[in-house]
Parts: sequence; structure tokens; C-alpha cells
Amino acid sequence: MVDRVDLEAVARQLGREPRGVLEIAYRCPNGEPGVVKTAPKLPDGIPFPTLYYLTHPVLTAAAGRLETTGMMREMTERLRQEPALAAAYRRAHESYLAERDAIESLETTFSAGGMPDRVKCLHVLIAHSLAKGPGCNPLGDEALAILAADPAMADVLVAEQW
Repeated sequence: MVDRVDLEAVARQLGREPRGVLEIAYRCPNGEPGVVKTAPKLPDGIPFPTLYYLTHPVLTAAAGRLETTGMMREMTERLRQEPALAAAYRRAHESYLAERDAIESLETTFSAGGMPDRVKCLHVLIAHSLAKGPGCNPLGDEALAILAADPAMADVLVAEQW
């Protein structure tokens, strides 16, 4: 059960009531929720394949800024050129699916963020890395390393972790 105070904080962050929140999957160093883990199906039964959802406005804005730099296109190209990176990214995808399916199967091999063959959304990859920690999603980790180098991110990221 997610604490009411956390749900209220997430609602403020999102500007709407959160749906299907199972837990706070990542907290910023200042204690605020940064990522929620959501149910594979929302309370009204609509499938929601995004298991980890970035909520903190500073993090979502930073992810959006990275997306405007062409990083997703570059990462997707690297997946074609670097077999070891592609294999690690596929493992992240498989882990994501296994964890989501353990809650409730959506009977699909679609995970999120473009995994396993491309990068479609850095928000999802960053959320996945924050929730699971370094080493789970290599491209989420890369994006976080860039963000963590910015001193303005100190309230939301522990720079040494990335």
C-alpha cells in the first residue's frame, strides 16, 4: 500500500491524480518521490505497459531536454553497431518484462521506451535505471550519468551513483 502522503506528492508532481501506483520505486536524495512503479493494468482495466514512470518534474524536464539533443537517435544507432550494448539492453528489456509479468501479464513482448531494439523514450529508461539501480539498463544509466554531472540535479540524483 502506498502512503497517502506519497500519492499526494505524486499528484502534485504530475498535476493530476496518479493511477495504478503500486509503490514509490525511487526517492530523490531529499526524500521526494521520483519514480513510481505502476500496475500493468490501471484500475479501469486499461493496459499500462510502463512499469516504471518518472514523476519528479525536475527529472522529467531533464529527460525531455536530453531527448531534444538527438541522444535517442544516437543510442539507437549504437545498438546496431555495438553487440555488447545491444545484448545488455535486451537483458534490461527481458528483466522489465519478467518483473511486469510477475505482477500481471499483458500477454505482449512490448516493454517500454523502445526496448529492446531502439530508444524511443528516455523518460522510461531513466525511470527504469533509477528504480533498479546502476547496471540494469545501460542506456538509462548513460543518460543518468549525463544528468548527474549537472550540479543543479543534486536534489534529485546522487551523482556518485551514476
